[in-house]
Amino acid sequence: MSLPSAPVIGPVGGLDAVAVLDALKRQGVTHLVWLPDSESAVLYALVKHDPDLTLVQVCREGESFGVAAGLFVAGKKPVVLIQSTGFFESGDSVRGLALWLRLPLLVLIGYRGWQAEGKSRDTAALFLEPILDAWGIQHTLIRDAADVPRIGEALNQAEAASRPVAALIASEWH
Repeated sequence: MSLPSAPVIGPVGGLDAVAVLDALKRQGVTHLVWLPDSESAVLYALVKHDPDLTLVQVCREGESFGVAAGLFVAGKKPVVLIQSTGFFESGDSVRGLALWLRLPLLVLIGYRGWQAEGKSRDTAALFLEPILDAWGIQHTLIRDAADVPRIGEALNQAEAASRPVAALIASEWH
């Protein structure tokens, strides 16, 4: 149940963290709920020093959806940033909070093991999209600067449907 995405053409480039943060801020995002990791260190440094976004760090990925739900109740507009393996660990929170409460939540998911030719040996890559499909969570692939507008589109779709939508980050941050 993925959203339309552009075909893969040429080599996959990096994802500009500044462009992604600008896109989120243009959409009125107030908080990033996230367990930072080494792969997203560039993004972490930017968010820590951005006066327009509040970083809410969690100890376990499963806490992300409960924190996001609380922020919605408080009138804020959060986004959850999570790795695919952390998303798997969060299954009960996704089901019991994000889906059951119909949170209009954008979830940026690091697509561990993604390969343009689709031949990953990493089970995290093999399971991510089928799990999202099974839960009825629409998703779109984000690889480079040309894909950044899809982040805003995914957030708009989450708000229109009042349910989570995922943007799958299939690139390194820079």
